[in-house]
Amino acid sequence: MSISFEKAVGVAERALNLRSQRAEILSNNIANADTPNYKARDLDFSTVLAREIEKTPATLFSLETTNVKHIAGIESVSDIYGISLLYSTPAQPAIDQNTVDQQVEVAKYTENGIRFDAAFTRLNGAFKGLLKALRGD
Repeated sequence: MSISFEKAVGVAERALNLRSQRAEILSNNIANADTPNYKARDLDFSTVLAREIEKTPATLFSLETTNVKHIAGIESVSDIYGISLLYSTPAQPAIDQNTVDQQVEVAKYTENGIRFDAAFTRLNGAFKGLLKALRGD
């Protein structure tokens, strides 16, 4: 009998990747709270995760460099998952056209961190279950 690694940990692993990408987006918003004309961005996590769950198996992406002098980098969430980031609508417009509401962004970042921890706990439980199955416990 074979153990399907994708079935055991697939969703939790993808959720962790998406949560870390969202944390990066939200931290950029927080860092640019005082930047004139900066537009706050976010992604619809449930939509992106639903797309990822439909993919079986998950495909790997790599950045294509066309010149030896190009620096290999990490793709953005929009490059990886084929989605465009959404713009946040501020509750109160700013004089400098910045749409970042720092308190809201910090709250989103904190919530995302809590959900990241929950996804990590789920992934950890999946690995413990696999170890139990391998040991025959």
